[in-house]
Amino acid sequence: QVQLVESGGGLVQAGGSLRLSCAASGRTFSSATMGWFRQAPGKEREFVATIAWSGTYRIPIASYADSVKGRFTISRDSAKNTMYLQMNSLKPEDTAVYYCAAIPRSTGSLAAADYNYWGRGTQVTVSS
Repeated sequence: QVQLVESGGGLVQAGGSLRLSCAASGRTFSSATMGWFRQAPGKEREFVATIAWSGTYRIPIASYADSVKGRFTISRDSAKNTMYLQMNSLKPEDTAVYYCAAIPRSTGSLAAADYNYWGRGTQVTVSS
């Protein structure tokens, strides 16, 4: 029902920046939660950031993992139906495949298992 496509990943030096994009198509919702998760080789998929909104509240609510607070910023452009993750001050430990996900409800969930839709991921590699 909803398709998600990530872009913007790549190779960057430590301390550098990248901006990931997640374009959504198909059915859209006035209330929803979208998020970014990442998975490194041999590790569990982990929460990075989420943004939740509803049709009656204009200001969305964002949440961040402790490991990225102060460095990453999540945002959305409703006109373009696109979500972004601005990543600054990147560290080698940020290296992972980053996935975009969505829930057609304004739950604000931080749990990957709660998300209904997923993109195929984009690789982010941070060199030392």
